[in-house]
Amino acid sequence: MTKPLLDESTLPNFSQFKTDHIEPAIDSLLDANRKALSSLLERNTHYSWDNLLQPLEDCEDRLNRAWSPVSHLHSVADNEQLRAAYNACLPKLTEYATELGQNEDLYRAYKQIRESDEFPHLEQAQQKIIDNALRDFRLSGIGLELAKRQQFKQVRQQLSQLQTKFEENLLDATQAWSKHIEDKSKLQGLPESALALAAQNAKREDKSGWLFTLDSPSYMPVLQYAEDTGLRQEMYQAYATRASEQGPHAGKWDNSDVMQEILALRQQMAALLGFNSYADYSLVQKMANSTDEVLDFLNDLAARSKLVAKAELAVLQDFAREHFQLEKLEAWDIPYYSEKLRQHTFSFSQEELRPYFAVPQVLKGMFEVVKRLFGLVIKEKKGIDVWHPDVLFFQIYDGENELRGSFYLDIYARSHKRGGAWMDECVVRKRIAGALQRPVAYLTCNFTPPIGSDPSLLTHDDVITLFHEFGHGLHHMLTQIDFSGVSGINGVPWDAVELPSQFMENWCWEADSLDLIACHYQTGEALPPALFDKILQARNFHSGLQMLRQLELALFDFHLHLARQAKNSAEIQALLDKIRKQIAVIRPPDYNRLQHSFSHIFAGGYAAGYYSYKWAEVLSADAFSKFEENGIFDKTTGQQFLHSILEQGGARDPMELFVKFRGRKPNIEPLLRQSGILPQQTGNSA
Repeated sequence: MTKPLLDESTLPNFSQFKTDHIEPAIDSLLDANRKALSSLLERNTHYSWDNLLQPLEDCEDRLNRAWSPVSHLHSVADNEQLRAAYNACLPKLTEYATELGQNEDLYRAYKQIRESDEFPHLEQAQQKIIDNALRDFRLSGIGLELAKRQQFKQVRQQLSQLQTKFEENLLDATQAWSKHIEDKSKLQGLPESALALAAQNAKREDKSGWLFTLDSPSYMPVLQYAEDTGLRQEMYQAYATRASEQGPHAGKWDNSDVMQEILALRQQMAALLGFNSYADYSLVQKMANSTDEVLDFLNDLAARSKLVAKAELAVLQDFAREHFQLEKLEAWDIPYYSEKLRQHTFSFSQEELRPYFAVPQVLKGMFEVVKRLFGLVIKEKKGIDVWHPDVLFFQIYDGENELRGSFYLDIYARSHKRGGAWMDECVVRKRIAGALQRPVAYLTCNFTPPIGSDPSLLTHDDVITLFHEFGHGLHHMLTQIDFSGVSGINGVPWDAVELPSQFMENWCWEADSLDLIACHYQTGEALPPALFDKILQARNFHSGLQMLRQLELALFDFHLHLARQAKNSAEIQALLDKIRKQIAVIRPPDYNRLQHSFSHIFAGGYAAGYYSYKWAEVLSADAFSKFEENGIFDKTTGQQFLHSILEQGGARDPMELFVKFRGRKPNIEPLLRQSGILPQQTGNSA
């Protein structure tokens, strides 16, 4: 019953997984881990890395290797049976994690090792794991009296279940809505790629005509290109009200109460540990030193961006009025007329780029970029057991032909797969009994799938997303740290974890790298210089509006978790309205329920941490400015970034690593110039 999930000798055997394997396997591992911990603590009185912490790391790795594919399948191949098994295991895993964090004997053992003569002689990574563990013991309630400790455990269990419920509600609400159209006259303006995907969707459902969904490859082209205002409005309303009390499925998968309960439990957990708010609790594990520092950073960026955004909106309003006699821009009009303005201003659209960004060529070019930067060679490996026929598998080799890591690539949108793009861990690098366990990653996106005999054709924005997630993957796979607690992205503060991902996006904007990435899928023609110039000219199109949008979300998230009292659904909406009034220049309709689908903060790891995107973007823009100075494929600079950042995992403080690479602390000006908030400069950009 448990063997496929407990097989440690190979990659996950996805084709052999059965849902009834899952719970027995997890039960077996949890039982084994508890017995091992008890034995290790009883067997010794003087504790060390070798007689306690290394065996515990090995136990945790076995559990993670079994749970990782289950959690991944829950995200990319969800079904009723898998969801039931996943939800049956979740409270058990949460209880086990809380038990570890509240185990007084284990806590005392860690303290003993920290205070021992052995500690100064341990590797930096080992010392960091011990220090992180002692910090996390406090964050798990080790200092609480017994009754409050039990209360803390219950809160964590409820939170894990509610966060999963939020994500499941969102997936169900997204999948439930579709729009079937048989009259092509209603689809004027839509590009052929969008029509072909909609026709393929309809055919899959045994319908004629075109079928549109709320998945991004189907939804976004309608908002950007459909001339039918009513169709844009209908799809916008369905999308903006998902999992809420509004819209076409009002109340059916409503996250209103789920949000309130999540916030209440987070605040309760923080209060139990003596923190003023969940935001204060959250920052203990981040680069930022205080809530004031975060708010000052966000408000400063907002102040710098607002005038730019206002000017951009005014130009858009004037354009819509002059060329289309539209007096008022509604939320569903803005993407449409923004695209019209982009085409009017720069004489090109994203759709013109698709033929140059066929997935096979983009992957080939991306791998060549990484080869030139870091001396790595990436090869596809066939015959790997995967969860869907579209999934590919690749291996990364260094200049010495040593295997550094591997990754699954699952990049097309489909049913029963949650939206968005992400990287997750399958296997973490570590040494077990002297043998090296090499890291494996899952890279997931939701792009337009191949249509007919044509390959998948991406937009430039899609290419940026792919590079972003690949940056996360490189951070996980290129680590040279042999202890899983700080290997890859483990132990990296959340507001630094976006540095490698945003850093890699820069190569999507350089002529020398686009020459590798872009090639017409039919003619083999390189991207014409005139078209590249237009891409570059349009880079900062509406960058002020985009910056304010991200800051609106970041401020909403942070203030939401800074509050000392959890908010109900109406108060959550009121807070969002207040922040929009303060900084936004675009106000959505009253029925918009963005918060009900804001899975980053209610289901993911970004609670009180959505600011991390902008925080890390300062680091990534400044890091890239060194390549601008030395050459975007300068091998010395590439090796410095590899050794200083990508290989170090969470073993050292991220500011220390950044200074080691850049030679100084980060400067915000490269980000402001890159975003069009400050004018571009020539020469040294630091």
